[in-house]
Amino acid sequence: MNSLDAFITIVGLTVITVVTRGFFLISERELVLPDWVKRGLRYAPLAALAAVVVPEVVMSQGQLIDTWRDARLYAVVVATAYFFWRGGILGTIVSGMLVLIPLKLGLGW
Repeated sequence: MNSLDAFITIVGLTVITVVTRGFFLISERELVLPDWVKRGLRYAPLAALAAVVVPEVVMSQGQLIDTWRDARLYAVVVATAYFFWRGGILGTIVSGMLVLIPLKLGLGW
């Protein structure tokens, strides 16, 4: 890729970014989303979080884990139980780490 190609690519990506992010600001009247879209968007953060966390828990180096001797599984169970018991995010993270670290460092899982 030469300098001209790189420049055209950067300008093109800039234009696409400005148009897509400013799309809702371009219109003179408010765009009303249908109710089914609003209901669906409520679950978007949860879906994005699950898409990031679940593969980290159940996969290792691109393969599904095939053993119960994985510290992540036990940490997830304890953290989930804590969350449903108390509901706090900080406690959920701490409880999961209190299980994960000893199993990883102590038992080498």
